[in-house]
Amino acid sequence: MPPCENCHAGCCRSFAIPVTGADLLRIERDLSLSFWEIACRWADAEGQIAGRYVPHFFFADEPETPFAICLKQTESSVFPQTRRCQFLQETPPDTQHPLGQGRCGIYASRPMACRVFPTRFSNTGPLVVLNHVPQRVLPTEDGPIYNLCGRPWEAADIDPIQGLQDLVIAKFEAEFYQQVAAAWNQHRWEWDIFPAFLQATYEQRVVQRTSEGLASQVPPILSIHSLPKKQRRAA
Repeated sequence: MPPCENCHAGCCRSFAIPVTGADLLRIERDLSLSFWEIACRWADAEGQIAGRYVPHFFFADEPETPFAICLKQTESSVFPQTRRCQFLQETPPDTQHPLGQGRCGIYASRPMACRVFPTRFSNTGPLVVLNHVPQRVLPTEDGPIYNLCGRPWEAADIDPIQGLQDLVIAKFEAEFYQQVAAAWNQHRWEWDIFPAFLQATYEQRVVQRTSEGLASQVPPILSIHSLPKKQRRAA
């Protein structure tokens, strides 16, 4: 039985979940939600949220603050005064599960950071490596609900086909998102136009082949200024 079975989902409580542009657009499409219902920005001066997976973005209102774009969190309905990913579905504690159980409410559409946890590519070849998962990442006084996996992960817990394929996609999307961030950060526009920028950029990822060949860079983004104002959130 994989560690996630019957788990209280401490990872969905302890971490701000970083997302790529592809993650956000997929969740928007699959759940018919807006960007503002899904995402938030977290100040991440020390890079603990972004890590080596997602880039930092800078915005006009705080041009020197590095932000990571993440899924929103909300207060737990089962454990008051604790927080969780807003998409986590909780069940109350019982005798078998003293911390309750947690299930991802958007499992089929979950972000790549969740899909590949706790794996990475080997530094020496196309092998899937299990990262060490600590018992917890938050102070112990925050309570046991923030404990992580109930047992260590084993190689048998990861599907050898799907696990590698997920890492391939995650790597590609992370690299593309780095380019998207670099383009945005040249201008550091307002936070309220970020969703429109993201939509416009990703919509241009599919292009028609021409006699001149295909572009090998992030699609041009200066057309963001021509986007209808109705696509911008009121400040």
